[in-house]
Amino acid sequence: MTSGVPVREVLEQIEARRARAGRAVEELREEIARLTGQLAAAERALERLEITRETVLDLAAENDAAPAEPLPPGYREVLAVFTRGGNGLHAKDVCRALGGGTEPRHVESMRARLKRLVERGVLTEPDPGLFVLPRPDPPATPEINSS
Repeated sequence: MTSGVPVREVLEQIEARRARAGRAVEELREEIARLTGQLAAAERALERLEITRETVLDLAAENDAAPAEPLPPGYREVLAVFTRGGNGLHAKDVCRALGGGTEPRHVESMRARLKRLVERGVLTEPDPGLFVLPRPDPPATPEINSS
């Protein structure tokens, strides 16, 4: 080598790089193995959920009961806000809780979603613009005959 760098020094640098590359390869293999395990577990969970869903639909068909339509994507998150909320929420409150924008276009879009949930019976709107989860009917109390 004419550049003045001894061959031994170049070989040492190559060996250091080779060792680093070998460690990186091993770490990546371990990461792939870990992710493969997580993927397999998620696939099993998905398969169980699909079987459960099919079973529920079959049972509903046997009982001539129409199954409830699943909520479209994004609606579950909206509903989760109400399970944490208390006495009802306005559309702007839901936008804030979900970390979304609070500009009029965002609020109106959320209000439309909430209205659709009211139409489905998932939420109620006791006052204009105030949305709440429906309260379960209280258990009927037997009448006492006062004869």
